[in-house]
Amino acid sequence: QVQLVESGGGLVQAGGSLRLSCAASRRTFSSYYMGWFRQAPGKEREFVAAISWSRGTTTYADSVKGRFTISRDNAKNAVTLQMNSLKPDDTAIYFCAARLGFGTTTPNDYPHWGQGTQVTVSS
Repeated sequence: QVQLVESGGGLVQAGGSLRLSCAASRRTFSSYYMGWFRQAPGKEREFVAAISWSRGTTTYADSVKGRFTISRDNAKNAVTLQMNSLKPDDTAIYFCAARLGFGTTTPNDYPHWGQGTQVTVSS
């Protein structure tokens, strides 16, 4: 079982930046494919970004490409999401998720989830 804890959310003006962090409890964290998802009120949970466990290959949703950067530090069992040029449409609860095996952008493919952290972008 992997326990995930997100931090770093908050309120920011449009055009600003936030950095989200996800700390994992498991020592074999380096074997997990890590993803960030978000869910806005009244909407389904959607993929934001993901990073592979070995080569650090990254994947991004089109809506955040060029603005968000995902990275991981296997030695610290942590994954981060640097969010720049934030827009009001980025307002959502952001979740960190983990899975073994190949990468995927489908939320239901991830068995391990954090509790989420709120990101609010004001216009």
